[in-house]
Amino acid sequence: MKASVYIATSLDGYIARRNGDIDWLHNPEYTLEGEDFGYSAFMDSVDVIVMGRNTFDKVLSFGGWHYSKPVYVLTSRELDLPDSLKSKVFRISGSPLKVMDELNSMGFSHIYVDGGITIQAFKKARLIDRFIITRIPKMLYEGIPLFDPSKPDWDLNIHSVKEFDNGFVQLTCHPI
Repeated sequence: MKASVYIATSLDGYIARRNGDIDWLHNPEYTLEGEDFGYSAFMDSVDVIVMGRNTFDKVLSFGGWHYSKPVYVLTSRELDLPDSLKSKVFRISGSPLKVMDELNSMGFSHIYVDGGITIQAFKKARLIDRFIITRIPKMLYEGIPLFDPSKPDWDLNIHSVKEFDNGFVQLTCHPI
């Protein structure tokens, strides 16, 4: 089973403001006609999404549903889902290894791991096979970091670097 992360960060490494807001990502200057920054190809490569509860709540706040793949929300709390999502969204709990084992037993082979706490838990368990990190040319100076700065070093092999005309830089990395 493979686990990948696809995420955007500010230049200084934050995925959201302190309050969880990602308004800084929605700058019209960041839009490039016909460019999805590899998101569609990435989504075509995964067969299931695991996201944390905070990320799930944030996604719900956008209105509508934007995923065609099954979504498993990693949470210890109950999920109160609207009827329209009951066949698309499922609750899962346990350690990242337990989650991967459970999803593997269901026939899934490639997980998209999303959400700061969830990504950090999978990273700590050394279960992430690939990071696709798009650096946005904006400094936030504080917020929710992608990686916990108090944790030990972790070496990555940079597989590719792609620059976009709007200043985005996308790194694809694999743990060594």
